[in-house]
Amino acid sequence: MSDDPPANVLMTRAANGDRQARETLVERYAPLIWSICRRYQLSSADAADIGQAIWTQVMDQLGKVRDLAALTGWLAATTQRECGKVRRAAHRPQAARKALAAETIPDDQTGNAGQELLLAELHATLREALTGLPPCCQQLITLLTADPPLPDGQISAKLGIPAGSIGPRRSRCLDKLRRDPAIAALLDAHAAAARGKLSRQKSGRSSAGSQAKASA
Repeated sequence: MSDDPPANVLMTRAANGDRQARETLVERYAPLIWSICRRYQLSSADAADIGQAIWTQVMDQLGKVRDLAALTGWLAATTQRECGKVRRAAHRPQAARKALAAETIPDDQTGNAGQELLLAELHATLREALTGLPPCCQQLITLLTADPPLPDGQISAKLGIPAGSIGPRRSRCLDKLRRDPAIAALLDAHAAAARGKLSRQKSGRSSAGSQAKASA
């Protein structure tokens, strides 16, 4: 894992025309695009077309993208916009009755989409953040997140450390991970979005209550 270049390095190399760096970026962040396309219930062909179009745009814009948080945010927003276009085009003959653009997806589906998007973004961001940790932390976190889970005794033997030190080391490594600027920025952005959604919901309930009183 420590041999994987961080995203910012890949972005710089890709912007300078490094083909391998571009392919690595596509491999790392393609799951984010596919995750959003699945939520919009697009066909594999449509998802592939969207992915190709988005990566063409990404490669043209890489020189302007400064960090991982900006890249994941741009990818998510652009994918949602392109998915909305495909859905509107597919339902255009019935648009007056039931166009299913992004903004008209039911609230329960929107909540699930937000959770899925957050997980996909966090997965990509965590992968990059791990490359910035000391090798000992990378090894420990990799073993702790193994599937199926490994017992402490086995982790202790693999790393050559006392089993009792696994917990304190894990806490220190996770603290370093939380301080990564990309992870902090991503979590802050989603927290702000959640607060905005809550505010809109409260405003909507307040407006509905006022209308009910007026009609009474």
